[in-house]
Amino acid sequence: MISSAKLQRIAELVMVLGIVALCQPWSLFLHRYGVTIIIVGLVTFMCTNWFGKPEVKPQDADGVFDVSDHHEGKA
Repeated sequence: MISSAKLQRIAELVMVLGIVALCQPWSLFLHRYGVTIIIVGLVTFMCTNWFGKPEVKPQDADGVFDVSDHHEGKA
């Protein structure tokens, strides 16, 4: 299985290649499908952000309440 971070990098690369394909003057095929390539990269990037692994915040091992995290009784 491809990791979420690696898939994000691939999607970024696809978007950059889509911009290059859109701006180059030699191939009509690449120019015609440049926006489509960019959109595919963008949708892939967005999906990896939505469905990627959630960040796990480290928990205190000793379970001690730290007063410095709370000010004026607000969390």
